[in-house]
Amino acid sequence: MKKVDFYSHILKKEMSMSVYLPANYNNAISLPVLYFLHGRSGDENLLFQINADVVMDRLVNDGIIKPMIIVCPRIENSRGINSSLICREVSDVNNRIISLGMYESYFVEEVIPLVDATFKTVEDRRERYIGGASAGGYAALHYAFRYQHLFSKVGGHMPALELKLEEEDVPYFENMNIWEKYNPISIAESTHISSDVCVYLDAGDKDEGRFYEGCSILHEILCNKGVNSKNQIFPGHHNIEYIQSHFEKYLKFYGE
Repeated sequence: MKKVDFYSHILKKEMSMSVYLPANYNNAISLPVLYFLHGRSGDENLLFQINADVVMDRLVNDGIIKPMIIVCPRIENSRGINSSLICREVSDVNNRIISLGMYESYFVEEVIPLVDATFKTVEDRRERYIGGASAGGYAALHYAFRYQHLFSKVGGHMPALELKLEEEDVPYFENMNIWEKYNPISIAESTHISSDVCVYLDAGDKDEGRFYEGCSILHEILCNKGVNSKNQIFPGHHNIEYIQSHFEKYLKFYGE
């Protein structure tokens, strides 16, 4: 794996991403790409922390999944949304730092084009996937539902799906309309989701945020709309160990 540093003209600051390239990369013409987004307390080093390269290499070598590129861009504690024209940091009620800025534009207009220009990607939604953990899962879902022309598969892994706007998350959203604009459950209720978008949802049965509840609600909405959605509840808590223990399952979903 490698780290790629770059300057974001939208956020007006240096950013970074970690990138996994399969062993056959140099001989490949083009490869599918998976964007895997970190949670609010994480960063682009998530792929290193969960040993993504070891799991990928083994599954590819065993012929279980196809080779693909994995990208984890830094999105800070932003939820991947456009929350402020000027990039800045504020504190929530628990004194945690929240990153405000044009993070949606940064991801869609800078990160994806940069990856396509730098690496041998298939520049087609059929071979472009997105997933994420916790707040990264929330971001992956709202990106996939709002930019269906960009992605064909999406995974929300212990995704931060809230059934109401929590006080600690108020700084992200100017008003309830903005919250609903980005809330994957609200999007699924009000938007046509193409039947060829594949969705994978999962959370631990001891998830401290009870995000398995939001997963179940979203899954039911998607199934009623004829969307290919899978929802799993596994043993575990809301932590990186949960993601690491199930990462192989996720890769089989994206890479099958």
